[in-house]
Amino acid sequence: MGIFEAIILGAVQGITEFLPVSSSGHLVLLQRILGISEPALLFDTLLHLGTLAAVFVVLWQDIWNILRKPVQKLTGMLILATVPTVIVALLFKDTIEGAFHSGKFLGFSFLITAAALVTSELLSRRPGKTRNEGEMNWIDALVIGIMQALAILPGVSRSGFTLSGALSRKLDRGFAARFSFLMSIPAILGALVFQLKDLITGSEPVSIGIGAVPLIAGTLTAALVGVVSVKLMLRIVRERSLFGFAVYVAILGALVLIDQYATHFFF
Repeated sequence: MGIFEAIILGAVQGITEFLPVSSSGHLVLLQRILGISEPALLFDTLLHLGTLAAVFVVLWQDIWNILRKPVQKLTGMLILATVPTVIVALLFKDTIEGAFHSGKFLGFSFLITAAALVTSELLSRRPGKTRNEGEMNWIDALVIGIMQALAILPGVSRSGFTLSGALSRKLDRGFAARFSFLMSIPAILGALVFQLKDLITGSEPVSIGIGAVPLIAGTLTAALVGVVSVKLMLRIVRERSLFGFAVYVAILGALVLIDQYATHFFF
């Protein structure tokens, strides 16, 4: 893999990790279209570190408040919301990895993401008071956590599903976005733990001929683009609807299904 491919993959990771369109799904699709073999584990790990850094840069105040006062309601809500994903990841790790390698459910997963975004927008507009951060309860956290656990397959957007869960519970849109991105921290760290275990045990290829320069270029690109994506998404969720993203992933899902079952250009 050269610098150009590394930058492309880093940019795609940085953009789609936080927009509700599925970073994993786009990476699988991009690899198929460009004929790029699956990134080595070390490269994939560094891309995740880049997007993790982006969250810390943009939400440093929230993170600092949690670190300064760890025993608080927000911390408890984040822990509770993370539990379903941990359970699903531990129980279905092999199945999930197989889905990532094959891209078998990619088209359907994009369509599921589109349906979730539309449904959440409609539910958020039903009559009733919008609730703020202080009014969040354990049911809200559990619903959002279950949505994140369901988004573990490639093509199903983690940020899209967690936002959908929060908006369907009529939580404030700005807080819903912040909570979704804060939830990405344990989610990304969890993925890193699995990847580091594979790196240490040697169960996955660490390198496929990627030099130091492409590794650095991809990681920096993911981090820099990720910062822009987080800021952009926070603004979009506050000021606009998610219908545009739903249309995009619905069209993408339909095109992938056509190729998977008819044209077979990439699948």
